[in-house]
Amino acid sequence: MADLSQARVLMLAADGFETVELFKPRQALEEAGAKVTLASLKSDPIQGMEGDINKAETATPDLTVDEVDTDDYDALVIPGGTCNPDKLRLNERAVEIVTEFMEDDKIVAAICHGPWLLAEADVIDGRRLTSFPSIRTDLSNAGADVVDEEVVVDGNLITSRKPDDIPAFNQAILTALEEELADEEETEEA
Repeated sequence: MADLSQARVLMLAADGFETVELFKPRQALEEAGAKVTLASLKSDPIQGMEGDINKAETATPDLTVDEVDTDDYDALVIPGGTCNPDKLRLNERAVEIVTEFMEDDKIVAAICHGPWLLAEADVIDGRRLTSFPSIRTDLSNAGADVVDEEVVVDGNLITSRKPDDIPAFNQAILTALEEELADEEETEEA
């Protein structure tokens, strides 16, 4: 496993996040050495869900979206859960964060319903991606080329469909970060 100790990753979530889609990617990133920061709409613990039906673990944000400076991060990870991205896309700063990451060509990874936030930020026109089946029409209407695959990597954009895809999703994020850090090292050495 590569050493990602220089990687700084922002996770963006609100009440209603799918627990495994936050905790499993965070665990994989931290085990690889990355520093992971969780931002939310509030500083109080946010409620995780299991399948949008059962309340599950909570997560305590490290900061609020209003405190985020996207220059401090190499990648953005957006977990799913129906309510999570629906709440985030109503927050102007959360949408701006996505826009800033995409404009800076930084890694943006979203799973399940997470791409809803990408559609709200108007950053998927012409991009190839996947998502949970119920939001695919929304993504197509936003201009995306939506496919049904375990994980889709389109440049800096990484998307997956559901919790079963988490291993492939995590690997795609780790690989992208490894490549990003290697490119940064080459640039610094030149």
